[in-house]
Amino acid sequence: MIYFEWILLVSIVVIAVFSIEVKDLLSAVILMGVSSLLVSFVFLLLHAPDVALSEASIGAALTMAIYVIAVKKTERREE
Repeated sequence: MIYFEWILLVSIVVIAVFSIEVKDLLSAVILMGVSSLLVSFVFLLLHAPDVALSEASIGAALTMAIYVIAVKKTERREE
């Protein structure tokens, strides 16, 4: 079980770095949403289901939807 937790935490960091380094803004937003969803899994493993549900619904879903709308109204690629 501890290996799964370490793999999960390392993957959060790797996805966060990829979301910073990617030039396509929509891909960066999607990667941010995935990292937020993985953080909600970490909260679930820490036996905090209320925090996990809040992170999944607000952090992963609502925030990502707002960012996608903002990216659609601007240019998609960074210069």
